[in-house]
Amino acid sequence: MAKDKKKPDSKKSAEVSETNKSEDGGSKVLSVQQSNTTTTTTEELEAATLTAPPEELQPADTSQTQEPAPECYEEPILTQLIVDRYEGEKLHGLYEGEGVAYFQGGHSYQGMFSEGLMHGRGTYIWADGVKYEGDFAMNVPMGHGTYTWPDGSSYTGDVWNGMRHGFGTYRCGTRIVSYSGQWYHSKRHGKGTVYYDENETSWYEGDWVNNIKEGWGIRRYKSGNVYEGQWKDNLRNGEGTMRWIKANEQYSGQWVNGIQHGYGTHTWFLKRIPGSQYPLRNEYVGEFVNGIRHGRGKFSYASGAVYDGEWDHNKKHGWGKCTFKNGRIFEGEFTNDHMTEFPGFTIDGMKTPDLSGIRTQTPLHNETPKGEAKGARINRMQGPTLDLDLSPLLETFPEKDQEEELKQVKNGILRHISDLRRIYTFYSTLGCDHSPDNAFLLTRLQFWRFLKDCKFHHQNVTLADIDRILHVSLGDTEEEIHFPYETMLLRTFLSYVISVAYHIYHTDYQGHSPILVKCFSKAVTENIIPNACTVNGPLFKESHQTVHASLYINKCWEIYKLYCTPNRKPPKEPTMKMRRFVWMLRDFNLVTKELTASKILEILAQDNPAVYDGIDTNLELEMVFLEFFEALLDCAVWCVPEDIIKESEMHPED
Repeated sequence: MAKDKKKPDSKKSAEVSETNKSEDGGSKVLSVQQSNTTTTTTEELEAATLTAPPEELQPADTSQTQEPAPECYEEPILTQLIVDRYEGEKLHGLYEGEGVAYFQGGHSYQGMFSEGLMHGRGTYIWADGVKYEGDFAMNVPMGHGTYTWPDGSSYTGDVWNGMRHGFGTYRCGTRIVSYSGQWYHSKRHGKGTVYYDENETSWYEGDWVNNIKEGWGIRRYKSGNVYEGQWKDNLRNGEGTMRWIKANEQYSGQWVNGIQHGYGTHTWFLKRIPGSQYPLRNEYVGEFVNGIRHGRGKFSYASGAVYDGEWDHNKKHGWGKCTFKNGRIFEGEFTNDHMTEFPGFTIDGMKTPDLSGIRTQTPLHNETPKGEAKGARINRMQGPTLDLDLSPLLETFPEKDQEEELKQVKNGILRHISDLRRIYTFYSTLGCDHSPDNAFLLTRLQFWRFLKDCKFHHQNVTLADIDRILHVSLGDTEEEIHFPYETMLLRTFLSYVISVAYHIYHTDYQGHSPILVKCFSKAVTENIIPNACTVNGPLFKESHQTVHASLYINKCWEIYKLYCTPNRKPPKEPTMKMRRFVWMLRDFNLVTKELTASKILEILAQDNPAVYDGIDTNLELEMVFLEFFEALLDCAVWCVPEDIIKESEMHPED
């Protein structure tokens, strides 16, 4: 027996008491006056548990199973116990300092005591083998410690009132599963990561609520497939993106109970060589019901064909508009994936991948129309070697001249097709870091940059004017005329160049037929070949600037639309004039002694000689979004203090 520092009391054993907190925060007392053995109870897990779940839904799946619950333990309760034997120091008859206490029922404690209570670092072992090693405060596990269960399970981390509470790591002894993150009252709650295998290839990182995956999180499955988005009750629910790596597919949109349901985008990626004649990928944008295309949606095919209309159980059914890869358009009723008016007219390349079966199947690229029905409505002209969208422009010519005009302009394009394809590829990749299938589509934002680089706006025409010229062939709504993110295929790009060239140069060739090819050739030799691919403007000139600017481009687009006003002339679409831009800067208190009115005028005129000719100023010119955004970037150089710029360069992560 240990020596007492003072004469022992007449009592046979010293009393040890504590305020002992239960799992739900209730008070309990630990004393040597009563004996009570403890048993280890199984923690009642909710649906989400620390176990390797079944493989994630493959694209064909329409349901999601619950993850089975592994055995997991609660922290055992320090029950009211009687000390059978004590070895250690005492002070005033109470346990003090380092000692060992053996309790009735087979429990033991070794560590620090203070005033008869377990206080400080120590190890408590229950009779059934459960062990806690760590900090104690007034007989309560409190601070930082490690729980160990007989099956090898363990927890190391923050402990509060005997519970896992704060940050800690749990490792399951019966399975290779671990959780590291935040805890609240012994439940996974807050931010945390669970690993489901030894190599940590299957994991979930994100939000937890009462042991349930709920909120925002990333789930990587053993196959490499990844889901990133919202969760509810352990299921994908809300907005999220799923990527099937081996299948080369991706779905981004709404989920309900683990299934694609609502509005979303499903993409089938195809591996291509650079410069492929099929720059598109198979993509469906629209409504889903229980994982299948159902409702209104638009399917874009890798060949360039598009179906926009109604769907019923993954099939085109109802009213729809089909644009074939050669530019032909059919608009009418569809029944069971076929045109009702022409049931024998089928195109194998128009078959859509099936979400209810193997979703990796994609349309073929090289199929040709089979069983083409006579009388199909065509509102795009087709040639034997090159497809163009020139019908609205050709309709301005006498009917007898249309065929020859089309033939000659196609020959003109073919003479420069290599350069034009290279230029299209160059501009379609501006500001794009990576594409999983090497597919890049030119956006209107990039097309504006091409027009400015080639100085088309120096020909007494603005980019807004050009948008309105092209609007005739596009049939855009008022809001879509100047939409910066509209995409275009190579054939559309070529058709646009022809239309712009004709508008600018047709007066030079009045009475000289064929006129289209002459205008196009002049634009190629005087505007495009000498200037294309020499990028100007602050947005795309330097890649690092593009990366930083892209962080703000969507917000600036919203601001741009807010300050646009309806054009007085048809089609009366919303536009912004340069004068309005200057007023906006004044509204935001950005006109300063550094960024003066004259400096703003200089910025606006540096890429557009029509703004200021040295004598007269013209602020009535319209600005498309590219011009608006690049002007903002140039203004930022003058209105942001130099010390802030240097600080941001030193701390780019901020």
